[in-house]
Amino acid sequence: MTRQVIFTPEAEDDIIVSYRWYETQELGLGEEFLRCIEASIERIQRQPFLYQVVVDGFRCALVRRFPYEIFYEPTDENIIIHSVFHCSQNPEKWQKILRRTN
Repeated sequence: MTRQVIFTPEAEDDIIVSYRWYETQELGLGEEFLRCIEASIERIQRQPFLYQVVVDGFRCALVRRFPYEIFYEPTDENIIIHSVFHCSQNPEKWQKILRRTN
């Protein structure tokens, strides 16, 4: 069974801001970023319990080529993406996001 992927508004914002930033750095780089995010999410869909639990059932998958982590929560029917987090940021930020979700 393939779980439906649901993005929180915060995760959508993370992706949009990052896409725009990469496009300002080099035309087409934002598109490559989106492809890498999509590939990571497809891997999560195929094996949602493969990735490490980081806090209270939330899991984290690394994005290839870009310094990002995807924080998500697998449920029986869905995969909820809570954050697409740049690794250079303070980890307290993603911890706060996940604590608010609980």
